[in-house]
Amino acid sequence: MSDVNHQISKTLVQKYGKDTLFVLGDLAGVSFEESNLSRTAKQNYDLRSWSFYQLEQFLTYKAHENRSEVLKVSAKYTSQRCPKCGIIRKANRDQ
Repeated sequence: MSDVNHQISKTLVQKYGKDTLFVLGDLAGVSFEESNLSRTAKQNYDLRSWSFYQLEQFLTYKAHENRSEVLKVSAKYTSQRCPKCGIIRKANRDQ
């Protein structure tokens, strides 16, 4: 997974070039409650969490080397928020 994260972060930085703002959703606490997960699911959750964190770290340091930045935003309501006006409506999820 580490190699995949290196490849993804490298590709993103190369594709979008210098002075790019990469925006990532802050996924802390967004996933399922751990108490509701089976033992196997808990192990998988830990692996997924680490992979996303690692990708964020790789992208951040590679972006900084390329005069770019990584910004984390709240993931709350992102699927309902209009990207143009910012209004939050459940109906926006279907678009």
